[in-house]
Amino acid sequence: MAVQTGASLLLAVPAAVVGAACMGLASAAQARATKEVAVSRILDPGLLRGLAHRPLWLIGMIATGAGLALQLVALAFAPLLIVQPLLITSLMFAGVFSSRLERRSRDAVMAAGSLICVAGLASFLLMARPSGGEEAQAAAGTEPFALAVALTVLTLIGLLVSVLARGSARVLGLAVATGVLYGVTAGLMKIVAVQARADLTEPFRHWTLYLVCLVGPLGFLLSQNTFQQGRFLTPALAVITALDPLVGVAMGVWWMGETADTSPAALVGEAVAGAMIIIGIVLLSGRATRLARQTGDPVLSEGGR
Repeated sequence: MAVQTGASLLLAVPAAVVGAACMGLASAAQARATKEVAVSRILDPGLLRGLAHRPLWLIGMIATGAGLALQLVALAFAPLLIVQPLLITSLMFAGVFSSRLERRSRDAVMAAGSLICVAGLASFLLMARPSGGEEAQAAAGTEPFALAVALTVLTLIGLLVSVLARGSARVLGLAVATGVLYGVTAGLMKIVAVQARADLTEPFRHWTLYLVCLVGPLGFLLSQNTFQQGRFLTPALAVITALDPLVGVAMGVWWMGETADTSPAALVGEAVAGAMIIIGIVLLSGRATRLARQTGDPVLSEGGR
């Protein structure tokens, strides 16, 4: 397999970091805007119609477009296993932008939970010591039926929980479904990016681009439901940010010919990093629930909506 060149990484790394900043701004702006419209049913397109009249949401959409474009650039020149650890820093950027938009100081526990999540995710992915040739990624191998079934089931479970549960459990279900769809979109975008790098018309001749056009908007609509249902942005975004790269990397390894280090030492390190992710998410969720109780928020403290 080909080794990534320095020139490719010199372009991919800055694109991924700036793209993460854009996505962090988009999440913060959209989360703030969703609180200004009436609560809608899950996957109701009417939510987007209401948000379209909010300037802050439109700013978020511009930031989303810029972030996706930069993500495509990064994915065209580097494997998912390199790009995704950089993209997860959007969680940190989102926390900063969210506190500024809400004119409040950052909560120390929330900041610590975010840092733990980002550190755990980055460690997990970087310990895999990514490698993968662009030709293998473009070819995309055979369709992994088992992986597709597993991701579909996980998405459906998340949606079922979001319908049947209340409060923070509902937000968690929405975040899980959103994270899986975002990860699938990232994996498919990798194929589209490599195809477009070879020939700009090539993506239009394959089903991948059209599946992105279906899965991507569904994930985006679910993310707006998630932001609206949750009082605090960071816990839900932590779940989304964790699942997004992990699903993308699973597709990279089991579908696109990318490889990961599976030595005993690497697996132990990845297990420790995985534990860090769980600790970070638990810390964020617990802190969000306590803050909601202190402020009397019925959504998280009593399971309203």
